Amino acid sequence: MSLVFDPESAVYPFPSKPARLSVDEKQFYREKIKRLLKEQDAVMVAHYYTDPEIQALVEETGGCVSDSLEMARFGSQHPASTLLVAGVRFMGETAKILSPEKTILMPTLQAECSLDLGCPIDEFSKFCDAHPDRTVVVYANTSAAVKARADWVVTSSIAVELIEHLDRLGEKIIWAPDRHLGRYVTRKSGADVICWQAACIVHDEFKTQALQRMKALYPHAAVLVHPESPQAIVNLADEVGSTSQLIQAAQTLPHKQIIVATDRGIFYKMQQACPEKELLEAPTAGEGATCRSCAHCPWMAMNGLQAIADGLEQGGSDHEIFIDDALREGALIPLNRMLTCAADLKLNVKGNA
Repeated sequence: MSLVFDPESAVYPFPSKPARLSVDEKQFYREKIKRLLKEQDAVMVAHYYTDPEIQALVEETGGCVSDSLEMARFGSQHPASTLLVAGVRFMGETAKILSPEKTILMPTLQAECSLDLGCPIDEFSKFCDAHPDRTVVVYANTSAAVKARADWVVTSSIAVELIEHLDRLGEKIIWAPDRHLGRYVTRKSGADVICWQAACIVHDEFKTQALQRMKALYPHAAVLVHPESPQAIVNLADEVGSTSQLIQAAQTLPHKQIIVATDRGIFYKMQQACPEKELLEAPTAGEGATCRSCAHCPWMAMNGLQAIADGLEQGGSDHEIFIDDALREGALIPLNRMLTCAADLKLNVKGNA
């Protein structure tokens, strides 16, 4: 698919919303999923941005709710032979990169990511070829092919530290795909960085004037912002960080009210971490609002109970992740390079979107 890489005008293939299930239907699929997990020797992992009922079921069945890299690492260390990934497609690919011997299933392979879609490998390769003197650093929210083209894969939790490390080595950098996170790490590190111009449709929707009005309504609330958000939103934050870092910040900050500028799916785990606090959604309505996401990724919403049951029961080309061995090995090199460097720098690598 070809995109104009202006996030304001890019057109994405948004999915239709899943049909609502009745209480009885939900119970039917929950029990079916539990049975299929046992029959298939499978375990589920889910991203923080999936719906709360999915996260609860994953926890109930012994799976893992986390960011995408930790999901993949949990799956690689779990003895189950099959991993059901509730998230978006690049997360399934990351799981396959780390666990090539396992069967990796997804509720649907149509669950995309605007950052992944916004960085197609052919166009990105040409961009890199035009700047051969630069080190290529890509965010984990990319396809296996883009990862294989990169020198480094990075998560949001260590992005600044890794770019600072490369800058100390005198390296000039290509950053992809998120323009906002790229600008954030450039400002923090002072490094020589050129950015690919994709954006996350969820974080790109938060509105400055609306957030300022909300801060006035809740003057004692802390504001938590993901660095994939526009700079004007970041400037209003009390804490900026990855999904895992924002959950930790909500728990440790003294504030009793928390305004959260990221996908509202994170509220499930965040409320577990600080049940005594009031969590408030940062506004996506306001000046210039399009509400392409309304603070919830439309592709994450595809991970419903019926789709999970279908993925476990049917498998096949509609649900299973396959990656060419050479491509997988190519993508593993920059991923392992990040893990090794993070260990050397004593950094935690949890926390891509």
